[in-house]
Amino acid sequence: MSRNSARARSISAASAILLAIALSGCMDLKTPAYQRPGTPEKTTWAHAQQAVSASDTVDPQWWHAFDDTYLDALIDKAIAGNIDIKVLAARIHAAGAAIGEVRAGALPSLNTGAGADFEKSTHQRLTKTYDLGTQVNWDIDIWGKVEKGVQAQQAEYHASEADWRAGYLTLVANVSSTYFQILQFDDQIDEEQKTLDKNQRILAIDQSMLAHGALPETQVLRQKAEVNGVANELIELHRLRDVAENALATLVGVPAGDFKVPVGHLRERVKLPDVPMGLPAQLLARRPDVVAAQYRVLESYDEIGAAKLAQLPSLSLTGRGGTAAFALSDLFKAFTFSFLPSINLPMFDPSVKAHIKTTEAQSEVAEQQYRQTVFAAFEEVETALVNLTAHKKQRIELEQQNEHLRVVAAQIEAQLKEGVVSQLEVLESERSLASAELALVANHQQILADTVTLYKAIGGGWPGVVVENARNAATDDAAARTRFE
Repeated sequence: MSRNSARARSISAASAILLAIALSGCMDLKTPAYQRPGTPEKTTWAHAQQAVSASDTVDPQWWHAFDDTYLDALIDKAIAGNIDIKVLAARIHAAGAAIGEVRAGALPSLNTGAGADFEKSTHQRLTKTYDLGTQVNWDIDIWGKVEKGVQAQQAEYHASEADWRAGYLTLVANVSSTYFQILQFDDQIDEEQKTLDKNQRILAIDQSMLAHGALPETQVLRQKAEVNGVANELIELHRLRDVAENALATLVGVPAGDFKVPVGHLRERVKLPDVPMGLPAQLLARRPDVVAAQYRVLESYDEIGAAKLAQLPSLSLTGRGGTAAFALSDLFKAFTFSFLPSINLPMFDPSVKAHIKTTEAQSEVAEQQYRQTVFAAFEEVETALVNLTAHKKQRIELEQQNEHLRVVAAQIEAQLKEGVVSQLEVLESERSLASAELALVANHQQILADTVTLYKAIGGGWPGVVVENARNAATDDAAARTRFE
């Protein structure tokens, strides 16, 4: 390459850069500064019975408050083996790898190759040609387009981490609720079995009385129908328990059918904990789904910035070098080399401006999805509080109802021995008491489920995250994720 030619190309490159700077002054390159999308302020919970400081809000391992070691072991097993949580963890790794891929766009690329050409035709000698060539391409990131893309992908990385946290909370909540439901089925099965045994004893008595002509056949048939009805309910309860057990098996990462929960009694095994309540302002920083939605708004802002910067001219440097010879020994005796800067003017490409409008529309979608997530969070907390408050009040009424029915059952049993009442009245009394006992068990399960929902709704013990334009947000769950993966 001659000195004059190199100087001419340098002048051309400088002129192109000056032209690019001049054209950029006519473009809208302003990137929107991130701010959390506006949502209605909420300073109190309408149905909260108390408010506590942030430090007292939730223990990160809040399920220990149920005081059930079997539940603790189930949750540990689920966190280690659940497939859904592993998928979310894999997405974090994929998002992290994508950051490196985007960043690599600012680095030069190298291509090199070597070859040989053999040619022979009729009446001619075989000719051989050997060649060796290398090309270097470098798209210089003058305006920071690549860095803006890196920032967008970093926001997606943090959003993926928040997705993992949300999946973690959902998994723990589902394991707990399903386990409580199985124990409730155990109590119901136990009570239904007792009812079936009593009805079968009564049927035996009725059949004996029918044989002696002391009872009409219709009474026996009525009792048989009662036995059939109770037996049918018992079969249905066993079916529901098996289905719930299959669902729990999948949650803990075990093939359905290969996992069995020991029979237990809900009220004896699982304690009702006291649930502290945090303040509404903490909710938006602690709930992983809200944090994930915020990061995706931030990501959309960065994508708008990258799309606007894509209008600016890009400068590419291409260097080529190579050699060719008819003999390998002569291959390195002569070289050719070229260096060519080039400039691309994408501002004249209509698809570039169209992409800006697309990213702005997608940003609006991300903001509305954030607001949707916030409203859902407020509703979930308030509904959990409504349910928890009402079910605790119902527990008081149900306990009093059970106490009254137990007194009635004892008195009717005593009257039966004196011959004042019939066996049928005793049976009806026992049925009422059994029904009230099952209602109390169901209420216990409802309070437990409400408690799980509330723990999940207020963020489940995850620390608060402030989503800002700062790019080095702390990944507070890194240690936990490493331990549980």
